[in-house]
Amino acid sequence: MTAFEAERKRWRDVLKRLLSITQSLAERNLAFRGSSEKLFQPDNGHFLKEVELMAKYDVVLENHLNRIKDGETHAHYLSKDIQNELIQLVSDRILETIVTQIRDSKYFSIILDCTPDISHQEQMSIILRSVALKGQPEIQEHFLGFVNVKDTTGLGLSTVILDKLKDLNIPFVNCRGQSYDNGANMKGKHQGVQVRLLKINPRALFVPCGAHTLNLVIADAAKSSKDAVGFFGYIQKLFTFFSGATQRWSILKEYVTITLKSWSDTRWESRLQSVNAVRHQASEIREALLEARVKVKDPVAKVEAQALAEEVGSFRFLICCVVWSEILTTTNKVNKLLQSASMQLDVAVNLITNAKASLAAYRDTGFSEAQTTARSICDYMNVEAFLKEKRLRNSKRHFSYEAPDEPVTDALRSLEVNVFNIVVDSAVASIDERFDTLNQVKSKYGVLLNFGTASQMSRDSLRAQCMEIEKTLTFNQDSDISGLDLAHEIENLPDLPSGNMTAFELLSFLCEKKLEDIYPNLWIALRVTVTLPVTVASAERSFSKLKLIKTYLRSSMSQERLSGLSIMSINHDVGKDLSYDDIIDDFASRKCRKGNF
Repeated sequence: MTAFEAERKRWRDVLKRLLSITQSLAERNLAFRGSSEKLFQPDNGHFLKEVELMAKYDVVLENHLNRIKDGETHAHYLSKDIQNELIQLVSDRILETIVTQIRDSKYFSIILDCTPDISHQEQMSIILRSVALKGQPEIQEHFLGFVNVKDTTGLGLSTVILDKLKDLNIPFVNCRGQSYDNGANMKGKHQGVQVRLLKINPRALFVPCGAHTLNLVIADAAKSSKDAVGFFGYIQKLFTFFSGATQRWSILKEYVTITLKSWSDTRWESRLQSVNAVRHQASEIREALLEARVKVKDPVAKVEAQALAEEVGSFRFLICCVVWSEILTTTNKVNKLLQSASMQLDVAVNLITNAKASLAAYRDTGFSEAQTTARSICDYMNVEAFLKEKRLRNSKRHFSYEAPDEPVTDALRSLEVNVFNIVVDSAVASIDERFDTLNQVKSKYGVLLNFGTASQMSRDSLRAQCMEIEKTLTFNQDSDISGLDLAHEIENLPDLPSGNMTAFELLSFLCEKKLEDIYPNLWIALRVTVTLPVTVASAERSFSKLKLIKTYLRSSMSQERLSGLSIMSINHDVGKDLSYDDIIDDFASRKCRKGNF
């Protein structure tokens, strides 16, 4: 081997190791740089420390560092600028792989969400959802990076996403769905992003985020009654009291196995955790409050502990605890399932329908069940299970023809009518109102999202639904499918393994039996249907990476570095299959370097 070839191989080996270190740090969301940028300094950051560590056991890097120390080479490729180049190269390769997969799938949907970062810049997360067709069909949601947006209006956001798709050479004409949160600039019917994109491509149907909508349903229920607002206030007061001093928290930990949780206005799962911590440990929390009343020295804290102990031991509070625990448990199960990246529209609608049916059934028997459970807790705490009668207040009649209100004298009946029924009815009514758009989208795809009823339809009804699907997938005289051919294909389908198959299961069945060419219209229609997003959970999950990558100590990070590190971290499974040889070739060609790598 000539000296030139040996030197060329040495540099390629060095760069392969530097690329491996870069990927490892990016996948773990670790900072690259420290206070110093020199080797063998205690504060030179993770990147140089990884190089030093690997050099202890790797001959290639050991030789490279020795050359740097001896002054034999000034090109060491360990600077922050080279780090940025390596990050950019790897993230570009990952994006290239993702874009190729999206083009092969052809149809895709857009998922967007925005959040401010630590430096108070609005970052928009861009996710594309598609169906991979290599082997068995697979629903995939790909993260394409963060974009700093200065104009957060519907016009500004829609311009940013269209420019991003244009830069990646992804034709927006192939978009078949879009999903955002419930912000007015996103879902607005007149100036929002969804309506602006629909004007450009009417086939990109808007699907509201199911998880956000379900959270709003619970928010509507919680705000429907003053007693519900007061109940959550007491839950928060319990956490505030014990967390206000280490002595009180120590007392609490002596009695409970699950500590009290604070709840958030935006994360409704936190309310379930807060309520369940009290609902299943009410007796223990009351004992902790009574002990705190004796041991704390602050007279204000003593009074507060006494008041909270009386509230926790009250029959009314325990009934509300049981009721809210059941309601939040029902909705939280659905919310968790909706956040799955592989969730499909037909499955989501069925889950929401079942949740509504569960709440409606709970209205009939829930209050009596809650009374029974609350009485058993009261018996365990050795307190009396009764409700105090409230003084009835007469409201003034402004007009002579107004009939006087019929007062509810029984306290339990009053709690059922004025709290329980209002909360449950508000939740059921809110589901009907807020999920109306989701049902409208489902109706456009008709039989594809309810395939179990296809065999029971008349030929005219089936053709009418298929023609509606053709209309939905038509723009400027260009249609993805033929409605009549689709109806004919459905009528001549072979025997299916199950009569209630979801759209994705039917798509997988056609692929497994290699029937794509025999049923082309059904194949395309199912691919489009499965592509429709249900939630923006993937975009919100990317915000967790944003907070880990751009921290207080890394707040001056450039936008390119932030987006590159995020792409490498979130799409790490794609990065594992990259070829370092191709990346090194790109590295050598970008700056027209003197050396050949």
